[in-house]
Amino acid sequence: MKLNILFLTLLDFNNLEESNIYTDLLKEFVKNKHNISIISPSEKRKQKKSHLIRINENCEILKLRIGNITKTNFFEKGISTILLEQKFIKGINEYFGDQKFDLVIYSTPPVTFASVVKYIKKRDKCKTYLLLKDIFPQNAVDLSIIRSKGIVYNFFRSKEKNLYRVSDYIGTMSKANSLYLEKHNSFTNNQVIEVNPNSIKIESLNDTENENKKIRNQLRITDEVTLLLYGGNLGKPQGIYFLLDLILEIEKHEEFFFVIIGSGTEFSKIENFLRDNNITKTKLYSYLPKKQYEMFEKAADIGLIFLDKRFTIPNIPSRLLGYMKFKKPVLAATDGNTDLKDILDEGGFGLWSEHGDIQGIIQNVYKLTNKRYREKLGINGYNYLKEKFDVEISYSIIMKHFSRGDDNVQR
Repeated sequence: MKLNILFLTLLDFNNLEESNIYTDLLKEFVKNKHNISIISPSEKRKQKKSHLIRINENCEILKLRIGNITKTNFFEKGISTILLEQKFIKGINEYFGDQKFDLVIYSTPPVTFASVVKYIKKRDKCKTYLLLKDIFPQNAVDLSIIRSKGIVYNFFRSKEKNLYRVSDYIGTMSKANSLYLEKHNSFTNNQVIEVNPNSIKIESLNDTENENKKIRNQLRITDEVTLLLYGGNLGKPQGIYFLLDLILEIEKHEEFFFVIIGSGTEFSKIENFLRDNNITKTKLYSYLPKKQYEMFEKAADIGLIFLDKRFTIPNIPSRLLGYMKFKKPVLAATDGNTDLKDILDEGGFGLWSEHGDIQGIIQNVYKLTNKRYREKLGINGYNYLKEKFDVEISYSIIMKHFSRGDDNVQR
């Protein structure tokens, strides 16, 4: 069955060429001949008017001009966030007013799409599917960014509840994610809640020996040194204070080298820490183009995941998939509420310790200095990726609702 699908996101992209959990899913729908309309906003600072990009006969992207919501002050971000729904509805009417959608797909963040989804659901009598990638505002409460039961919390909690209520289907990242959602939101009884994990398109790997040598020469390390990589967001959710402790510990060991690649609110804190402590065995990079970053992923011996130990909500970082794709064992230091530890154990592709346990993570690093052990875990991870996190699986999970007679799409 061919569907007309509207995809809502805050990610800024102009095509589907780059691989991530959203573009890979969209490409899967395009491959299966569905018609895809995407709203991918462009912030005001770019000074571009709203315009439509035609990707091919089955796919188009509306670059919708919105206010600044990143890299700006709290006041401007707040106003821009409040106006998001109004701008999205206006964009839908102006550019997609003559289209009738069968399905709307959207993700968190943000939680402020409820009115947009409700509007298009009522207009087109369509189905709605939420890809739950973030549970806000509770995650902000966990990290003491906002106060529980305060004005800000109550405002966004109301938005969150409305988003769940308007969603026919909610795809979560893991079993623990689903259980948390059901426990704390009794009003979701009428929704279908199912695990629909982060997923990517899995492609064959090229020979990378020369690239690996190039990276090690760039870092001035030998083949005998165990290269650790952390790639991704560098913000409060990662609990950067523990990352700094790890940097100090690694500095004591000649056989380790640490590369950190990412951006976020804590980047300058890490940069200053490296300078002030004369760190020589950790290299920090800001944003790198996808191909450059993947060269480091290929060259690394171990991929690291961090989540602050204060989290009460189960998170599964999407960065995990890149490590698995390049057959790297995963070393995770997280809170005890995420079931990432269970996933690592089930797939046999990584080691876990609690975030904050410096001796625990160092012991695990030492275990992974064994090259044969690393290779075994890396292969396990790649096989588990193909079995559980291939984008074709996510696509099938969504589409099963439109092949069993439990939808209202015209055939």
